[in-house]
Amino acid sequence: MVDTTLDRDGLAAFLRGRREALQPEDVGLRRGARRRTNGLRREEVSELCGMSADYLARLERGSGSQPSQQMAAAIARGLRLTSDERDHLFLLCGHRRQPRQVRDAHISPGLLRVMDRLQDTPAQIIGPVGETLQQTPPAVALLGDETRYTGPARSALHRWFTDPTARDRYLPEDHHLHSRVYTAIMRAGVTAQGPDSPAAAVVAGLRDNAEFAELWGRQEVGLRWSGAKRFVHPEVGRIDLFCQTLLDPDQGQSLLIFTATPGTESHEKLALLTVLGADTFAGS
Repeated sequence: MVDTTLDRDGLAAFLRGRREALQPEDVGLRRGARRRTNGLRREEVSELCGMSADYLARLERGSGSQPSQQMAAAIARGLRLTSDERDHLFLLCGHRRQPRQVRDAHISPGLLRVMDRLQDTPAQIIGPVGETLQQTPPAVALLGDETRYTGPARSALHRWFTDPTARDRYLPEDHHLHSRVYTAIMRAGVTAQGPDSPAAAVVAGLRDNAEFAELWGRQEVGLRWSGAKRFVHPEVGRIDLFCQTLLDPDQGQSLLIFTATPGTESHEKLALLTVLGADTFAGS
C-alpha cells in the first residue's frame, strides 16, 4: 500500500543533510584540489542515484514530484543509507510499506564502500537467493550483465536450471558440481528462512525440473565451491580465477571479488577485459 502523503519539507531537509554528510571518498570518487562543496555535489549524487540533477534539486527545494518506490530505493542506494535510514526515506516519500523485493535489494553501505573501491576489478554483490544486485564494469565484461533479469530469473539458481545460456561461461566439466552446490546452498537457505521465504519460492518454481528434483532429493547440505573458478569467455577463452567472498550476515548479501594469479595467461586475459570494459562484450 502507498500513502500519497509526501513530506516535502522533511524529504528536502533529509536529502540535503545526507548529501552534505557524504564525502567523495565515501563513494569511490577522487577529491579535487579545488573542491569547495560541503559533501557531494548534486551532479555526483544524481549520477549515483540514476536520476537527473534537476529533479534532485527540486526535491531538495521541496518542490519535486513524489518519488516512486523504485526511485526511493535508488536514492537510498545512491546515498549509501542504512536500513533504518532507508525506511525513514520511504516514509518521507509517502510510501508506508516497501515491497519485499525492494527491501531485499537494498545493499548495505559497508559492502557498497568496498565495492566503490573495486571499480577496476571484477566484483559483484549477490543477494540471499543468488540475485545479482550490483556489478563493477569488469564483472559485466567477464560474466555479462546479471542485474538485468526480472521475476524468478533474478535468481542465479533459477537461471542455472531453466536457461541453458546461464552455463555458457562456465567450464562444462564443472557444471554438475555447480548444480549440486547451488541446490545445497538453497536447501540451507530454505531451512534458515522458512517455508514462506523467497528461497522457498525459488525452490517451488523448480520442482518440475528433472535435474533439480533429482539433486534436491539427495538431501545434500554443506557443499561449497572452492576458491578457484574456471570460466569460458566468448572472446578471450578460458580464464582461471580465484573468488574471495565478503559476507554481510545482517543483509544476507555477499560481495564476490575475482582475481587472477599475476604472471599467468588468465591474469593477462583479465587485464584485457578490464581495459576493454563491459561495453565491448555486452552483446556476447
